[in-house]
Amino acid sequence: MSVAGRHRPVSVPITLSESEGVRCLHFGTPWVQGAMLVAQPQVLVLEYIQRMMAWLLFLHPPAEILQLGLGAGSLTRLAHRRFRRSRVTVVEASRDVIDVCHACFALPPADERLRLRCDDAQRFVARADASGRYGVIQIDLYDADARGPTCDSLAFYQDCRRALTDVGVCVVNLFGRHASYRRNLARLNRVFQGRILALPAGTAGNIVVLAFKGPPLSVAWPALRERAAVVDRHFGWPAGQWVNAIRQARPGERCAV
Repeated sequence: MSVAGRHRPVSVPITLSESEGVRCLHFGTPWVQGAMLVAQPQVLVLEYIQRMMAWLLFLHPPAEILQLGLGAGSLTRLAHRRFRRSRVTVVEASRDVIDVCHACFALPPADERLRLRCDDAQRFVARADASGRYGVIQIDLYDADARGPTCDSLAFYQDCRRALTDVGVCVVNLFGRHASYRRNLARLNRVFQGRILALPAGTAGNIVVLAFKGPPLSVAWPALRERAAVVDRHFGWPAGQWVNAIRQARPGERCAV
Protein backbone atom coordinates (compact mmCIF):
# COMPACT_ATOMS: atom_id res chain seq x y z
CA MET A 1 0.00 0.00 0.00
CA SER A 2 1.45 3.38 -0.95
CA VAL A 3 1.68 6.48 1.18
CA ALA A 4 -1.31 8.72 0.56
CA GLY A 5 -1.09 12.50 0.41
CA ARG A 6 -3.15 15.55 -0.44
CA HIS A 7 -0.71 18.43 -0.22
CA ARG A 8 2.66 19.46 -1.52
CA PRO A 9 5.18 17.63 0.70
CA VAL A 10 7.43 19.70 2.95
CA SER A 11 11.16 19.34 2.31
CA VAL A 12 13.36 19.26 5.41
CA PRO A 13 17.17 18.87 5.74
CA ILE A 14 17.55 15.44 7.32
CA THR A 15 20.70 14.27 9.08
CA LEU A 16 21.38 11.18 11.18
CA SER A 17 23.70 10.47 14.08
CA GLU A 18 24.49 7.26 15.92
CA SER A 19 26.16 6.61 19.27
CA GLU A 20 26.24 3.58 21.56
CA GLY A 21 23.68 1.74 19.49
CA VAL A 22 21.16 4.59 19.38
CA ARG A 23 20.34 6.19 16.02
CA CYS A 24 18.96 9.73 16.07
CA LEU A 25 17.04 11.81 13.55
CA HIS A 26 17.82 15.53 13.09
CA PHE A 27 16.41 18.18 10.81
CA GLY A 28 19.76 19.72 9.97
CA THR A 29 20.34 20.91 13.56
CA PRO A 30 21.70 19.33 16.77
CA TRP A 31 18.13 18.96 18.09
CA VAL A 32 17.05 15.32 18.30
CA GLN A 33 13.71 14.78 16.52
CA GLY A 34 13.55 11.09 17.37
CA ALA A 35 15.70 8.11 18.29
CA MET A 36 15.80 4.34 17.93
CA LEU A 37 17.72 1.60 19.69
CA VAL A 38 19.09 -0.17 16.62
CA ALA A 39 19.17 -3.63 18.21
CA GLN A 40 15.63 -3.28 19.61
CA PRO A 41 13.59 -0.88 17.45
CA GLN A 42 10.42 -1.33 19.55
CA VAL A 43 12.06 0.12 22.69
CA LEU A 44 11.12 3.74 23.41
CA VAL A 45 14.46 5.42 23.97
CA LEU A 46 13.48 9.00 24.77
CA GLU A 47 11.93 9.79 28.14
CA TYR A 48 9.25 12.09 26.78
CA ILE A 49 8.19 9.51 24.18
CA GLN A 50 7.61 7.01 26.99
CA ARG A 51 5.53 9.63 28.83
CA MET A 52 3.38 10.15 25.76
CA MET A 53 2.06 6.66 26.47
CA ALA A 54 0.71 7.73 29.87
CA TRP A 55 -2.81 7.57 28.43
CA LEU A 56 -2.55 3.81 29.03
CA LEU A 57 -3.09 4.58 32.71
CA PHE A 58 -6.66 5.58 31.90
CA LEU A 59 -7.60 3.91 28.63
CA HIS A 60 -7.07 0.58 26.90
CA PRO A 61 -5.71 0.79 23.34
CA PRO A 62 -8.61 2.05 21.22
CA ALA A 63 -9.73 0.89 17.80
CA GLU A 64 -8.25 4.00 16.12
CA ILE A 65 -5.12 5.97 17.03
CA LEU A 66 -4.02 9.15 15.26
CA GLN A 67 -0.37 10.18 15.31
CA LEU A 68 0.38 13.76 14.20
CA GLY A 69 4.08 14.04 13.41
CA LEU A 70 6.13 10.95 12.65
CA GLY A 71 9.56 11.88 14.02
CA ALA A 72 11.71 8.75 14.00
CA GLY A 73 8.60 6.58 14.12
CA SER A 74 8.95 5.42 17.75
CA LEU A 75 5.28 5.69 18.71
CA THR A 76 4.20 4.24 15.37
CA ARG A 77 6.49 1.21 15.63
CA LEU A 78 5.29 0.51 19.15
CA ALA A 79 1.58 0.82 18.37
CA HIS A 80 1.84 -1.31 15.24
CA ARG A 81 3.77 -4.02 17.09
CA ARG A 82 1.96 -4.08 20.44
CA PHE A 83 -1.60 -2.87 19.82
CA ARG A 84 -2.84 -5.58 17.48
CA ARG A 85 -6.47 -4.50 17.66
CA SER A 86 -5.75 -0.85 16.92
CA ARG A 87 -5.46 0.84 13.54
CA VAL A 88 -2.90 3.65 13.44
CA THR A 89 -3.09 6.66 11.14
CA VAL A 90 0.09 8.72 10.89
CA VAL A 91 0.14 12.23 9.44
CA GLU A 92 3.55 13.62 8.47
CA ALA A 93 4.10 16.72 6.33
CA SER A 94 7.44 15.58 4.89
CA ARG A 95 7.69 12.66 2.50
CA ASP A 96 11.46 12.79 3.10
CA VAL A 97 10.87 11.97 6.78
CA ILE A 98 8.59 9.07 5.86
CA ASP A 99 11.15 7.69 3.40
CA VAL A 100 14.02 7.99 5.90
CA CYS A 101 11.96 6.27 8.59
CA HIS A 102 11.34 3.36 6.23
CA ALA A 103 15.00 3.16 5.28
CA CYS A 104 16.72 3.85 8.59
CA PHE A 105 14.21 3.61 11.46
CA ALA A 106 12.43 0.29 10.90
CA LEU A 107 9.09 1.90 10.05
CA PRO A 108 6.82 -0.90 8.79
CA PRO A 109 5.09 -0.55 5.44
CA ALA A 110 1.49 0.60 5.35
CA ASP A 111 -1.01 -2.22 5.77
CA GLU A 112 -4.54 -2.79 7.05
CA ARG A 113 -3.53 -1.55 10.53
CA LEU A 114 -1.18 1.26 9.53
CA ARG A 115 -2.05 4.19 7.28
CA LEU A 116 0.62 6.73 6.38
CA ARG A 117 -0.55 10.13 5.18
CA CYS A 118 1.80 12.75 3.77
CA ASP A 119 -0.28 15.75 4.77
CA ASP A 120 -0.45 18.87 6.88
CA ALA A 121 -1.62 17.96 10.40
CA GLN A 122 -3.77 21.05 10.86
CA ARG A 123 -5.56 20.55 7.56
CA PHE A 124 -5.98 16.84 8.25
CA VAL A 125 -7.77 17.25 11.59
CA ALA A 126 -9.85 20.12 10.17
CA ARG A 127 -11.20 17.64 7.60
CA ALA A 128 -11.80 14.89 10.17
CA ASP A 129 -15.23 13.34 10.51
CA ALA A 130 -17.37 15.56 12.73
CA SER A 131 -18.71 12.52 14.60
CA GLY A 132 -15.26 11.71 16.01
CA ARG A 133 -13.15 8.75 15.08
CA TYR A 134 -9.97 8.42 17.14
CA GLY A 135 -9.75 7.14 20.70
CA VAL A 136 -6.28 8.62 21.13
CA ILE A 137 -4.57 11.47 19.28
CA GLN A 138 -0.82 11.84 19.85
CA ILE A 139 0.63 15.21 18.84
CA ASP A 140 4.38 15.70 18.41
CA LEU A 141 4.79 18.49 15.86
CA TYR A 142 8.12 20.31 15.85
CA ASP A 143 10.25 21.94 13.18
CA ALA A 144 14.04 22.03 12.80
CA ASP A 145 14.46 24.41 15.76
CA ALA A 146 12.41 22.07 18.00
CA ARG A 147 11.30 24.91 20.26
CA GLY A 148 7.52 25.17 20.05
CA PRO A 149 4.80 23.14 18.30
CA THR A 150 4.19 24.00 14.65
CA CYS A 151 0.42 23.58 15.14
CA ASP A 152 -0.95 25.15 18.30
CA SER A 153 -3.87 27.39 17.43
CA LEU A 154 -7.14 27.33 19.33
CA ALA A 155 -8.86 26.09 16.16
CA PHE A 156 -6.34 23.24 15.84
CA TYR A 157 -7.03 21.98 19.36
CA GLN A 158 -10.77 22.35 18.80
CA ASP A 159 -10.48 20.21 15.68
CA CYS A 160 -8.45 17.62 17.60
CA ARG A 161 -11.11 17.41 20.30
CA ARG A 162 -13.81 17.04 17.67
CA ALA A 163 -11.82 14.23 16.01
CA LEU A 164 -11.78 12.23 19.25
CA THR A 165 -14.43 9.60 19.95
CA ASP A 166 -16.95 10.25 22.74
CA VAL A 167 -14.37 8.96 25.23
CA GLY A 168 -10.81 9.78 24.21
CA VAL A 169 -7.48 11.33 25.12
CA CYS A 170 -5.41 13.90 23.28
CA VAL A 171 -1.69 13.71 24.13
CA VAL A 172 0.50 16.73 23.40
CA ASN A 173 4.27 17.11 23.66
CA LEU A 174 5.09 20.64 24.80
CA PHE A 175 8.42 22.26 25.59
CA GLY A 176 8.29 23.76 29.09
CA ARG A 177 11.27 26.06 28.58
CA HIS A 178 9.74 27.85 25.61
CA ALA A 179 7.36 30.80 25.64
CA SER A 180 4.80 28.72 23.73
CA TYR A 181 4.20 26.46 26.72
CA ARG A 182 1.83 28.70 28.70
CA ARG A 183 -0.04 29.68 25.54
CA ASN A 184 -0.60 26.05 24.57
CA LEU A 185 -1.57 25.04 28.09
CA ALA A 186 -4.14 27.83 28.23
CA ARG A 187 -5.65 26.80 24.90
CA LEU A 188 -5.82 23.14 25.89
CA ASN A 189 -7.46 24.14 29.17
CA ARG A 190 -10.05 26.15 27.29
CA VAL A 191 -10.83 23.55 24.63
CA PHE A 192 -10.95 20.60 27.05
CA GLN A 193 -12.69 22.58 29.80
CA GLY A 194 -9.88 22.20 32.30
CA ARG A 195 -9.75 18.42 31.99
CA ILE A 196 -6.00 18.13 31.51
CA LEU A 197 -3.10 16.48 33.30
CA ALA A 198 0.45 17.75 32.79
CA LEU A 199 3.34 15.49 33.69
CA PRO A 200 6.29 17.45 35.13
CA ALA A 201 9.11 18.33 32.76
CA GLY A 202 11.56 15.56 32.01
CA THR A 203 15.32 15.96 31.81
CA ALA A 204 15.09 17.48 28.31
CA GLY A 205 12.39 19.98 29.32
CA ASN A 206 9.49 18.28 27.54
CA ILE A 207 6.11 18.39 29.28
CA VAL A 208 3.53 15.84 28.18
CA VAL A 209 -0.08 16.97 28.56
CA LEU A 210 -3.07 14.61 28.57
CA ALA A 211 -6.40 16.21 27.61
CA PHE A 212 -9.59 14.21 28.22
CA LYS A 213 -12.93 14.03 26.42
CA GLY A 214 -15.92 12.16 27.81
CA PRO A 215 -17.68 11.74 31.16
CA PRO A 216 -15.84 13.03 34.26
CA LEU A 217 -13.17 10.59 35.36
CA SER A 218 -12.38 9.79 38.99
CA VAL A 219 -9.90 7.03 39.84
CA ALA A 220 -8.68 6.04 43.30
CA TRP A 221 -4.92 6.35 43.61
CA PRO A 222 -4.41 2.67 44.57
CA ALA A 223 -6.29 1.62 41.43
CA LEU A 224 -4.15 3.95 39.32
CA ARG A 225 -0.99 2.50 40.87
CA GLU A 226 -2.21 -0.99 40.04
CA ARG A 227 -2.73 0.07 36.45
CA ALA A 228 0.76 1.62 36.43
CA ALA A 229 2.23 -1.70 37.61
CA VAL A 230 0.55 -3.45 34.67
CA VAL A 231 1.95 -0.88 32.21
CA ASP A 232 5.41 -1.20 33.77
CA ARG A 233 5.28 -4.99 33.60
CA HIS A 234 4.20 -5.06 29.96
CA PHE A 235 6.36 -2.27 28.59
CA GLY A 236 9.16 -1.60 31.10
CA TRP A 237 8.35 2.09 31.55
CA PRO A 238 8.42 3.88 34.94
CA ALA A 239 4.64 4.31 35.01
CA GLY A 240 4.59 4.35 38.81
CA GLN A 241 6.68 7.52 38.70
CA TRP A 242 4.10 9.09 36.38
CA VAL A 243 1.35 8.39 38.91
CA ASN A 244 3.45 9.84 41.74
CA ALA A 245 4.08 12.98 39.69
CA ILE A 246 0.38 13.36 38.89
CA ARG A 247 -0.60 12.93 42.54
CA GLN A 248 1.85 15.60 43.67
CA ALA A 249 0.03 18.03 41.41
CA ARG A 250 -3.43 16.74 42.40
CA PRO A 251 -3.79 16.15 46.15
CA GLY A 252 -6.82 14.25 47.34
CA GLU A 253 -8.09 10.69 47.66
CA ARG A 254 -8.73 10.26 43.93
CA CYS A 255 -7.37 11.37 40.58
CA ALA A 256 -10.26 13.41 39.19
CA VAL A 257 -10.20 14.93 35.73
